[in-house]
Amino acid sequence: MELLQLQNNSLDGVVRSDLLSHDSFTNEESVFIMDFRNNNFTDLTPGALLAVPNITLQLGGNPACSASQNLSAYCNVQNGYNLSTPLPLMPVPAGCSDATCDRSRNQELNYGLLEFGSCQCAYPINVGYRLKSPSFAIYQPYADALREYLASRLFINQYQVNVSDFSWIQGPRLYVNLKIFPPNGSAEFNSSEVSRLYSQFATFNISGNRTFGPHEILFIFLGFPYNVSRVETPAPVAGLKAGAIAGIVIGVAAFTAVTAISVLYFAVKRWGLFSSVLGRRQARRYKRIKVDGVQDFTFKEMMKATDSFNSTLQVGQGGYGKVYKGTMPDGRIVAIKRAEEESLQGGKEFLTELEALSRLHHRNLVSLIGFCDDEGEQMLIYEFMENGTLRDHLNATSKSPLGFARRIQIALGSAKGILYLHTEANPPLIHRDIKATNILLDEKLAPKVADFGLSKLAPAPELDGAAAGYVSTVVKGTPGYLDPEYFLTQKLTDRSDVYSFGVVLLELLTGRPPISAGKNLVREVHMADDAGMILSVVDSRMGPYPAQCLKPFVRLAFQCCMDDTDSRPSMAEVVRELEAIWRMLPQEYTSSADNSTASVDSNSMPTKSFLPYNPYVSSDIDGSNLVSGTIPPIIPR
Repeated sequence: MELLQLQNNSLDGVVRSDLLSHDSFTNEESVFIMDFRNNNFTDLTPGALLAVPNITLQLGGNPACSASQNLSAYCNVQNGYNLSTPLPLMPVPAGCSDATCDRSRNQELNYGLLEFGSCQCAYPINVGYRLKSPSFAIYQPYADALREYLASRLFINQYQVNVSDFSWIQGPRLYVNLKIFPPNGSAEFNSSEVSRLYSQFATFNISGNRTFGPHEILFIFLGFPYNVSRVETPAPVAGLKAGAIAGIVIGVAAFTAVTAISVLYFAVKRWGLFSSVLGRRQARRYKRIKVDGVQDFTFKEMMKATDSFNSTLQVGQGGYGKVYKGTMPDGRIVAIKRAEEESLQGGKEFLTELEALSRLHHRNLVSLIGFCDDEGEQMLIYEFMENGTLRDHLNATSKSPLGFARRIQIALGSAKGILYLHTEANPPLIHRDIKATNILLDEKLAPKVADFGLSKLAPAPELDGAAAGYVSTVVKGTPGYLDPEYFLTQKLTDRSDVYSFGVVLLELLTGRPPISAGKNLVREVHMADDAGMILSVVDSRMGPYPAQCLKPFVRLAFQCCMDDTDSRPSMAEVVRELEAIWRMLPQEYTSSADNSTASVDSNSMPTKSFLPYNPYVSSDIDGSNLVSGTIPPIIPR
């Protein structure tokens, strides 16, 4: 642990640091910050832990700070994100000094060679480097790792990478001033190496890393001797001949170039000008191409909407990246999906995805509101779903369990959204990641299918259930929901989504996740059904339910989860069966649910059912003979 953040709460009492101990601070690079600011702590009991120089306690904004003058060391500490504790310096060999270098010509001492006992002045390349979302809050323990990472990506030695300065800025983002030195024995890079390094930085050709996250280049400063041509000084002669004039012209030009670059360097340091130019280069391209119904936002607007991507506003994380709750200037609450480094797409691919998403309009699909492609970031902005995910409401800890009618309603609405993707979207799509956490519920608990990040183009199946073609693709999805045949053959069809949806139906039936304690939900429910104990796996938190609706619901879930692709129903058939079950519900069940979401359109689907319609009586339910001859609507256990 590096950072313990408990600020801005209502914690009170005395901070008993005398009760704390440690056993992990074994070297001078270990750092630990305890941020207890803006609470109601009244006093501090000092202890041995606080005597460790690497440990920082922040108490600003607590009553203890105004009550005692002895706590100033803890009350006046700056924000932990802005700490810039100096990096440990290497011992300098005798007779070696930075003063021996010609600073007037940008020559500097290569501190990376000091650990080898070598004293060498050289001409570095200066780079302004910023980590946009590092996985750590304290830089010092990762200093060597960052140098090693950059050296390996740039194909140079670690001693050639020096960090002369660093600071935390709003985000939090980490600014690092890099100095890239020539190899040992050379005072400067040759022209080809300068071009190679410049190209790698300027084109962002440095692969990402999970520890350091996405990055951006703020500036690249090529000082002397990389920014001027070397000219032989002519022998002194009388008068100004052509060679002398040429030398003067070249000298003036070189001085002008150095001055201009120096001014640009300081302007960039102060205002981040170069970052703005580079970051918006691609975004300008999209502003010329309007995507109907989708608004284009800037990175600054996204920062403001999420309070600089405050972790307290993070509401989820998936394969695409982190999801934040944001507030737009007009007061709208939105969900902002911020792409991770590995999820970033090229300009053409991102635009293609935007255009495809903008054409999806259905009341059971989460609506795309806008996008951001600015400053090297890519984000998708969706409507915010107030009641979270279906999985949240099925968990045993949920304070608002769903009744049987509501579960049928959610299943029917979700199925209609998936059916739209399969048959009416232009072009048709296979979702590839249907699961309970990708079914969101609005303020009225109406379901909407979300997260089309893994969707693939697919041929449209027929409404009468005719099989669609398949797409060969690398297997992606979530364990427990994956179609077994897709997993084995890499052949993706619309029936792959049907299998995943069948697992969701079993979750609605049992309240259990697809994999729990090493057990597979599909197998466990099948075993209970084979043993005549299907009622033993029904979620007791669901409340009473009509017995005649249970058997077709279970059978539908089993049909969806068949191993053989061709044995599964189409999504059109699934919708039709759920509508039939909804019609079978007595009025006292349906009146408590919102009929708008579960509305049945008798003209939208074929009338033939792949399951025989039968108003089941309670004695028809498998396993009912284990309890009694007839089973009334079941009361929660």
